Amino acid sequence: MSNIRITCDSTCDLTAALYEAYRAQPIPLGVSLGDDFRRDGVNIKPQDIYDYAAATGSLPKTSAISVGEYEELFRSLTAQGDSVIHINLSSELSSSHQNACLAAQMVGNVYVVDSRNLSSGSGHLVLMARELADQGKSPQEIVAALEAARDKLDVSFVLQTLEYLHMGGRCSGVAAFGANLMKLRPEIEVVDGKMQVGRKYRGTMEKTILAYIRGRLEGRTDIDCGRIFITHSGVPQDIEDKAVALVKELQPFREVLVTSAGCTISSHCGPNCLGVLFLRK
Repeated sequence: MSNIRITCDSTCDLTAALYEAYRAQPIPLGVSLGDDFRRDGVNIKPQDIYDYAAATGSLPKTSAISVGEYEELFRSLTAQGDSVIHINLSSELSSSHQNACLAAQMVGNVYVVDSRNLSSGSGHLVLMARELADQGKSPQEIVAALEAARDKLDVSFVLQTLEYLHMGGRCSGVAAFGANLMKLRPEIEVVDGKMQVGRKYRGTMEKTILAYIRGRLEGRTDIDCGRIFITHSGVPQDIEDKAVALVKELQPFREVLVTSAGCTISSHCGPNCLGVLFLRK
């Protein structure tokens, strides 16, 4: 058994079964529904986010993990001499990475990796870290491998509503209204640790999700077909099934993992968002 412990921010959006199988420990970000403070993945569900937004016309506030919270966890894990590798949400999107680095300096024997990513894009690195640790790689070797792999991550998702970007101040009310009127569904890509708009799709939820998947996967020869995540914020089961079938039709992935977006990600993208997240060669 490896003496390297793997931790990550809750924004990695892995399932409980994956966290257990890969012996990785998520640390929850904070989510505030007005004065009601909760912890992502602990005592709040995405539906609570949607209900709050519908009732108030505003989004919950998400908060980074504090230096003290990181320090407490890192000290507990290194107390028996174990090393810790921690994978963070992109430093461009949260101060969690900076806080983790400060805590690591105080504790020692902790290696912090900026995923430059979000959701199961970061989750890819969590699974890779455990696999490398179990192969007997040193913390320094694992960190180098993760930092090389993060540049090959292909991470995107297609939104079904712009209301959450509008409530979060990232999209004007006019733009959101116009997009909804025309049934435009924008693709959001993660590039250099930040989110940017890609293609725009038009039509029903099913039509735009399947067109988006074709746009990301069809005909490409630069894809590492080892593993792909399909991560979504609550699409209907029949659409999830069609998405999985189309992914398998378009590329010979050896492992197709379906996960749900947590509260932090869902509060920014809204319901029925879906992404395909994989590595390039």
